[in-house]
Amino acid sequence: MSLSRRNMLVGSGIAASALTLGPIGNAAAQTAAQTAAQTAASQPFSPHDWKSIRAQFLLRPDYAHLSNFFFASNPTPVREAIAKYRKAFDENPYNALDDNMFERDQDMLWRKVCAAAAEYTGGQPNEIALTSSTTMGLALIYNGLRLKPGQEILTTTHEFYPHHESIRLACDKWGASWRKIPLYESSLNFSADKAVERIRAAVRPNTRVLGVTWVHSNTGVRLPISKVAAVVKDLNRNRSEADRILLVVDGVHGFGVADEDVAKMGCDFFAAGTHKWILGPHGTGIIWGRAESWKHVQPTIPSLMAPETEDAWREERPPHGPTEAAWISPGGFFAYEHQWAVIEAFRFVRQIGRKRIQDRILELNGQIKEGLARMKHVTLHTPLDPTVSAGIVTFDVQGYKPKDVVQILRDKKIVASATPYAVPHVRLSAGIVNFPQEIDKTLKVIRSLA
Repeated sequence: MSLSRRNMLVGSGIAASALTLGPIGNAAAQTAAQTAAQTAASQPFSPHDWKSIRAQFLLRPDYAHLSNFFFASNPTPVREAIAKYRKAFDENPYNALDDNMFERDQDMLWRKVCAAAAEYTGGQPNEIALTSSTTMGLALIYNGLRLKPGQEILTTTHEFYPHHESIRLACDKWGASWRKIPLYESSLNFSADKAVERIRAAVRPNTRVLGVTWVHSNTGVRLPISKVAAVVKDLNRNRSEADRILLVVDGVHGFGVADEDVAKMGCDFFAAGTHKWILGPHGTGIIWGRAESWKHVQPTIPSLMAPETEDAWREERPPHGPTEAAWISPGGFFAYEHQWAVIEAFRFVRQIGRKRIQDRILELNGQIKEGLARMKHVTLHTPLDPTVSAGIVTFDVQGYKPKDVVQILRDKKIVASATPYAVPHVRLSAGIVNFPQEIDKTLKVIRSLA
């Protein structure tokens, strides 16, 4: 199966016709969205009112947006922050960048981004590296881990392409090997305890890295990372530091959904984009890593956020000390108006409340799952149990290809997707911008396909 970007887009339910300017240029819909935004801007934001929360987004009101896992629409404060920074760059680019990026430590906005991310993860700012996406985060981790020939990376069959590919490229570079294991045969009947025991049984003496995903985007299964970390800790008791198993997590579809502190899960590294469930600007992401684990990573791209590495270059010497998180943040000029506006995204979700967001997402996706489970012509793949699922629901409709179901829903102005895996499924994903009535409308359409 080809995984070209075009095929991945089509597989995700974004048909070529949808990439034209037709729907985007719909004047009536744009006017309605602009009117909604103006109305929202004229009224105080109430983080305890779901209608007020929905009004912060420019999402077209004539669509039910049920692919919230994919690419975030930004709320008002994030859009305003992007516009503010962009205006500053347009008016005085040198000073705007130099003053906020390179001058005094207290004025460096990237440090405030790290602080906001650290507050959300429950960690410390010096544990955060800034990236452009989950993909970049995973690549920087795996490419930088100093593996030895004979060591292996253990992962699962449930990872998405960027995770598997980052592992493959790292093994090719370092002369290591990698192995994939299934954690379940039936995702609907997923057992967290059995999955964790499969991991324990699969670890070998030469296993150096365990790479897993928090929420599987093809099934909606949520892995209990803290339980996996406890097993890894137990297996590491009699291992030397050089052979200790490092736990790497692709966390993007739990980050911004689950009410959990990433820094307390027990993993070594956690990569996530902030342009999905965190509702941040496009092209932004983070890596959280244990302060003591960063020493195992060799930087891939020169950083502009690491004074020590720049000082070492000027003084023509190697950098002093072990690798720090800032050394891993890629240099080169980013779209800083986006990177810095991540601060407002974290602030927005904190205003609403992490637990309230989790409960709302689980409630709406629970409504989807329960409705689908009652349909005899539908095969549900996501566990009904909210403790082992999150904001993604996948299923099949008897007699229809997933992409055909996606198109039928799109014709009814319901945005769904098809998972871009070897065996695809229909995928729905409700977020804080949705309401129960939209779920009812969606279920009615799927019910009519019997």
